[in-house]
Amino acid sequence: MSFSTSGQSEARAPNASRDFDDFERGLLPVMRHFILSFSEPTTQAWQHAYSVAIEKWGHDQGLNLAHLVFKVIKAALHCRTDGLAFKDPLSLEDRREVTCDERALLKMLHHMRRDETPAARDAVGQVTGGYPDAHLLQAGLTLASRFPISGDHQRQSTRRPSLRVVQ
Repeated sequence: MSFSTSGQSEARAPNASRDFDDFERGLLPVMRHFILSFSEPTTQAWQHAYSVAIEKWGHDQGLNLAHLVFKVIKAALHCRTDGLAFKDPLSLEDRREVTCDERALLKMLHHMRRDETPAARDAVGQVTGGYPDAHLLQAGLTLASRFPISGDHQRQSTRRPSLRVVQ
């Protein structure tokens, strides 16, 4: 498996960040750290991915979200023999830049969260190179179902379960 970083040839998607909501833009550094951890395991960048997610979304929701993003990245990398082009997650200059691969992943999740099936199918094809990988679909749909676009579901998922005595 090979990987592309910002120093290697990759296409950039201009002004892509405005196409996504704050939640989706927040996923980008988490995704980048996971891709880096696969690219260069000695960096142990996966630790940064979890830290970023916890800092942004809180302990419970951040851990859950980071784990789901990990599954999406792992499935996407399994489909791509050429790896994924990504920007350095620690670079201040690259924060607002998005590669075409990063944009495709964000588009996939964007459309899945909104239950826009045809657009999500097209985005999956961009990520995989044309075929609908079942593991990537499952990982993306799981993340989308736990973190949909509606704010009501997110508020409910952050609430801790309470115990009641039933007689």
